[in-house]
Amino acid sequence: MQPLAPDRRLALLAPPRGRIRYVMDTDTYNEIDDQFALVYALLSPEHDLQAVYAAPFFNDRSTGPADGMEKSYAEILHILGLHRVPHEGLAFRGSTAYLSADKRPVESAAARDLIARARSSGPEPLYVLALGAITNVASAMLMAPDIVDNIVIVWLGGHPPYWPDTREFNLRQDVAAAQVILDSGAAVVQIPCALVAEQLRTTLPEMERHVRGQGVVGDYLYGIYRDYVPTGPSRSKVIWDISTVAYLAQPDSITSDLCPSPVLLPDATWGPVEPSRHPIRIVRHIDRDLVYGDLFARIKRAATTRAS
Repeated sequence: MQPLAPDRRLALLAPPRGRIRYVMDTDTYNEIDDQFALVYALLSPEHDLQAVYAAPFFNDRSTGPADGMEKSYAEILHILGLHRVPHEGLAFRGSTAYLSADKRPVESAAARDLIARARSSGPEPLYVLALGAITNVASAMLMAPDIVDNIVIVWLGGHPPYWPDTREFNLRQDVAAAQVILDSGAAVVQIPCALVAEQLRTTLPEMERHVRGQGVVGDYLYGIYRDYVPTGPSRSKVIWDISTVAYLAQPDSITSDLCPSPVLLPDATWGPVEPSRHPIRIVRHIDRDLVYGDLFARIKRAATTRAS
């Protein structure tokens, strides 16, 4: 991987300011949180969403990584359609397999598009919001190591470095790709799942109050939440992926620190901290109320605007 100058890395890792160019890499159909994140992005016109990439996933909603990617691509098109946004030149299929242990890149339209956009970027970096297995991004970096100089990767993946393991869904299915990202020297912002993104819980009553009835988009989000989350007293659901969009759209909700990039072992645990490793930014806390207040206000405003 092409080395990134330390001063350049620190500049890229500074908290985002101004209008941001970014792409989103998302396993959109794996559950329901990616849909909320994509809606949040589409309702944040102060930043420039340039592309949406379908990421692979494998759980009980797919028959394998390739099927997961295709279902994610279809879901991306559906959500863009709800917003009346054309998908041509915006939505791209990603990899049909995870990066293997030998770390050979997986060719895809998403990886090629990411390379092209990073290389055509001006002086300001291209942010890459990665919401799932990170093979598309790792493959692009392996195919074109030079792009490391002009991208910032904001990844929802893994647990905090002090956690006994890091076997959350995004990382454990794509360990080799996560190793590429963390070992690359790139400007990486890690949003851990346990105790960090996990703070972004919401409930069915909150969905009923703030999302249901807010146009076709609000009704769609409410419907998938209602159908996915089992009912019961005090039942809540984490909408993990909105954390990545909040990093851009609601920066005051984020508390983070620069830390040595953690060492990821093949068994999806963290190795001992190595102080000499290059720094990454690790999010420590997310103000849940600021994020949801912003998201709900945007959904309501969009519904009101469309109805008028």
